[in-house]
Amino acid sequence: MGGFFGAVCKHKCITDVFYGTDYQFHLGTRRGGIATINESGHFEREIHNLENSYFRPRFESELDKFDGYAGIGVISDTDAQPMLMNSHLGRFALVTVAKINNLEALANELIQQGEHMSEFTSGRINPTELIALLINKGKTFVEGIENVYNKVKGSCSMLLLTENGIIAARDAWGRTPIIVGKKDGAMAVTSESSAFPNLDYNIEHYIGPGEIVRITAEGMEQMRKPNKKMQICSFLWVYYGFPTSCYEGKNVEEARFACGCAMGKEDPTEVDCACGIPDSGIGMATGYAAGKGVPYLRCISKYTPTWPRSFMPSNQEMRDLVAKMKLIPNADLLKGKRMLCCDDSIVRGTQLRDNTKVLFDDGAKEVHMRIACPPLVYGCRFINFTSSKSDMELITRCIIRDFEGDNVSDEVLDKYTQTDSPQYKRMVDEIARRLNLSSLKFTKLETLVEAIGLPKDRICTHCFDGSSAYTLEETNEQ
Repeated sequence: MGGFFGAVCKHKCITDVFYGTDYQFHLGTRRGGIATINESGHFEREIHNLENSYFRPRFESELDKFDGYAGIGVISDTDAQPMLMNSHLGRFALVTVAKINNLEALANELIQQGEHMSEFTSGRINPTELIALLINKGKTFVEGIENVYNKVKGSCSMLLLTENGIIAARDAWGRTPIIVGKKDGAMAVTSESSAFPNLDYNIEHYIGPGEIVRITAEGMEQMRKPNKKMQICSFLWVYYGFPTSCYEGKNVEEARFACGCAMGKEDPTEVDCACGIPDSGIGMATGYAAGKGVPYLRCISKYTPTWPRSFMPSNQEMRDLVAKMKLIPNADLLKGKRMLCCDDSIVRGTQLRDNTKVLFDDGAKEVHMRIACPPLVYGCRFINFTSSKSDMELITRCIIRDFEGDNVSDEVLDKYTQTDSPQYKRMVDEIARRLNLSSLKFTKLETLVEAIGLPKDRICTHCFDGSSAYTLEETNEQ
């Protein structure tokens, strides 16, 4: 996925940009970058590889050279950015959070028009450079950004650091968030509102889908009104979002607690305690314990001082190993317990199967699993929140294939997404069997939607039920 932060101040901005960008680190895996502009119009930029390191130590020694009053930073899942551009629109730096499904087609179209692309990441087209070229097709920044909205299939949100402030533009369907913050003498924009409190910003505005705004140290100017329709990713509340963040005014931890509490109240399973799989399962587990009326115990703790994030290594086997090494069970709390664990989701199931074995080996009497979202039956086509290359990497689809054969129709798949249908129950039971769980339950889709607190038609739930109202084939005109 990825995240960005930008600030315009009446003084040197690098402290806010540096720490604000660091608060996006849980969203991305590969590259980090910062760009600033000073009063003389000089742009300063630095980009580092973060695959085997952390953001802060890579940039701390270089902060003194960033003397600008305005700046942007990014943690990217994909390419090296920010990009620096000089065009008829003026000079600007660009960062994006994007999934461009028609990247090659757009690149070929631009090349046929006489454009060229000089930046490559691992021998591939740099998506942010491509977005910059599409922006430059417009007569104004707004027209250029609208060109991106109309051309890109997938999603694209962006920040442009210009000679006249920062322009923030949210994806046309609002699949990823942008929040505006304000404090005395400064304005900021961010993917995660959790970046604001410690930098003394207060939330000023949630940028709407397709909305474009410009911020300066004095305030915010709307350059394009938001679209009426929205499809913000529901998985932000399930997994990606930091617990203290809010999107559309809806807090992440509140949603996770509400999901767990609702499940705890209706779950007849007898258990001795609830435990969250760190970190994203903790909110649901505290809610489950409250709803069920059982104690919350830290039967599993996460060790992070020397282990990077589990999805950073490029090799899946190494990612699984790192994930295992980070989670340390507490055998003294496990022995003889009928324990219930809460986790955000099940993708392949490999890590969960290994965790279950360890819990039983350490003396757990029973291991029940409760998941904060419905089963993942479809891969994400819009923001790419998992590293899966194919839907068939999902444990659900492997099981459905085993049950139904290789050629499964949409009608058949739909039956597996309907809670309590015979096909759904059979699939869930098989997942529990393969992962050696005493029992397994997933949060109902309607429960998740209610916990988030937005109308169903304003939330993307495609990965759970294939129901996104806006497909890749449709244009972004609204």
